[in-house]
Amino acid sequence: MLGLSVCRRVNPKKESTVEKAKKAEVVEELKGVFAESGSVVVAHYTGLTVKNLSDLRKRAADAGVTFKVAKNRLAMRALQGTPIEGISPLFKGPTGIAFSKDPVAAAKVLTSYAKDNAKLVVLGGSVGASALDAKGVEALATLPSLDELRGKLIGLIQAPATKIAGVLAAPAGQLARVISAYSKKDEAA
Repeated sequence: MLGLSVCRRVNPKKESTVEKAKKAEVVEELKGVFAESGSVVVAHYTGLTVKNLSDLRKRAADAGVTFKVAKNRLAMRALQGTPIEGISPLFKGPTGIAFSKDPVAAAKVLTSYAKDNAKLVVLGGSVGASALDAKGVEALATLPSLDELRGKLIGLIQAPATKIAGVLAAPAGQLARVISAYSKKDEAA
């Protein structure tokens, strides 16, 4: 034997097949995110440190929002054929995606964080099938959240019911007072 080392060659076709499968999996996952989310917000995160991104992700998770860094080409591929395909031009540069089922939560979290840290720049997003620019996302962030709206709606529904119960109870209370007054009058006589 000549002492030649045996080099193991990696099959480039096998690597690319695995890589393509992973990319297809990411695209399918993003399609699901875009289909199921009440809102999607796209932002640039240039200059944010790992600590900043961790803080952003924690704030987002506390509000029921998910923040992910996305590969632009894969995100644009996932957007093809969806109702929010119009936000594809936002995917240039280092982009992150915030999404949630609550239509307002993602906009609130990213807008709030962007006010605290100027390195996060909100580019735009979508609510349902409507594409939004950065100002639209800011306007969306000023709206009450879904839970706040539910609370207000329940309050509005309960208020008339409480008033009706009070009105219905008032005559019965008056009748009881009249009967009590007559009984006291009869006792005195």
